[in-house]
Amino acid sequence: MSNLISAGKIQNNPKYHQLIKQRDSLAWTLSALVLVIYYGFILLVAFGGDFLTQPISATSVIPIGMPIGFGVILASIVLTAIYVTKANNTFDPMIQQIIEESSK
Repeated sequence: MSNLISAGKIQNNPKYHQLIKQRDSLAWTLSALVLVIYYGFILLVAFGGDFLTQPISATSVIPIGMPIGFGVILASIVLTAIYVTKANNTFDPMIQQIIEESSK
C-alpha cells in the first residue's frame, strides 16, 4: 500500500484554501512593503541627494543616507523574519493538519 496522498484530497480540503489565502496575502503584503522601501530609497537617492548627504549632526561626518540605507537592509531582515515566523508557527502546522486529514 502506498503512502502517497491524492492531490485532489488536499485541494478539496477547506483548510488548504485557507492556507493558500493566508500565505498569499502575507506574501503580497510583505512584497509590497519591500518594494515601497527599496524604491522609496532609490527615489530618495535620485531626487534627494542633498538631503542624504547632510551630516546626521553638526559634529558628525556620517551622512543621513547611511542610517537610512542601513534601515533599508534592517527592514528587509525584519520582514523576512516576520514571514519565517508566520510560516513556522502558522503555515507549517496547517500543512501538517491538511496532510493528516488527507491521509485518512
